[in-house]
Amino acid sequence: MSEREVRSVEEDARGIITPATGLARFRLDRYPASDAAARFVDRYWLGSWDLTGQAPHTQKVLAHPVVNAVFTAGVATVTGVTTRMSVRTLEGAGWALGVMFRPAGFRPFLGGPMSSITDQVLLLSDVFGPGGRDLRREVFAAADVAGRIGLIDRFLAARAPAGRQASEATGELVERVAGDAGLVRVDALAAQAGVSPRQLQRRFADHVGASPKAIIRRYRLYEAAERARHGRRVDWAALAAELGYSDQAHLTRDFSAAIGTPPHRYARANQP
Repeated sequence: MSEREVRSVEEDARGIITPATGLARFRLDRYPASDAAARFVDRYWLGSWDLTGQAPHTQKVLAHPVVNAVFTAGVATVTGVTTRMSVRTLEGAGWALGVMFRPAGFRPFLGGPMSSITDQVLLLSDVFGPGGRDLRREVFAAADVAGRIGLIDRFLAARAPAGRQASEATGELVERVAGDAGLVRVDALAAQAGVSPRQLQRRFADHVGASPKAIIRRYRLYEAAERARHGRRVDWAALAAELGYSDQAHLTRDFSAAIGTPPHRYARANQP
């Protein structure tokens, strides 16, 4: 594996709703991809829990706009980009090992438009055929997490295309949005890409599985949630303007619809 660093969940909890509560009930570890796979894989992650004798835990997630492949309870699945919050109930003891692909990183493996699997959950074998079935069996037979990740990493590296893909440039645009809270307009992103907004829409549907507007919205909501989680006093009107919303009410509606609670209430619930 490579020496690439991945940020711990303590450093970056984007997408996990009320992470302080959740991380008291389960553990989330992250691992880097090898150099051979890292063009398309952001990281590997392992969620583990032991709630034996305790009440089940319900965890809400507003996932990054990327594909995840997940191995858990004997089943291997591929989840396309999701457009809404998801809910997972954890009970007893168990683990889930996941591959978080880079934005647009699954497009070369799917071999078709990413929009075709948006909000869909497929079996790994639906995408990779017999090789996917073999990988599932080998992963669950492996002795430890390092062995499991090594199997998955080698499988993906062997199937990664050698030449640069058109989808990689689109993925870099998504990563630009993720890293720049001030990039809040589709036309500005299109201008940076040197294409029209309509051309950008088509590229995102094909390579990402979500529209540029939806991607921008998702990362701005992450920013608002992280500010709420870390800041004791948040000027919501100023934050709304900073994130490109017309007013505070617009941010509140968007946040509430996506996360299930208004931002000020989310902030109170996440304060130590």
